[in-house]
Amino acid sequence: MLNSVAAARRQAARTIAWQVAATLLVALVCLWQGPRWLVAALVGGGAVTLGALVATHVALGGGVGPAGVAFARLLVGMVLKWLWVAAVLVTALAVLKLPGIPLVAGVTAATLALVLAHSIRR
Repeated sequence: MLNSVAAARRQAARTIAWQVAATLLVALVCLWQGPRWLVAALVGGGAVTLGALVATHVALGGGVGPAGVAFARLLVGMVLKWLWVAAVLVTALAVLKLPGIPLVAGVTAATLALVLAHSIRR
């Protein structure tokens, strides 16, 4: 075993913190365009961050098990995450009429923060 469930949970917590920081940074940059841009950036980054939290809970919620079950939990968590993100984006654009550029910027920042958090070894 190369990695424990506890180590995976610590990595997930670190990743969520990076995503929150990246989302807040993009939201602050978007603030110069007005409060609607700020809210859109927060919604976009928040959707990805909350989706990552749900995916982590599903993937790591069952503890140690056979490889097939672990892979299935990982896959289900990822599908739930991106369905959630898609639903939030559609709602934000179609119902709330939030601007698309900061919305996508928030999604992009949170996703890149996930990649960076997993790339940097501690």
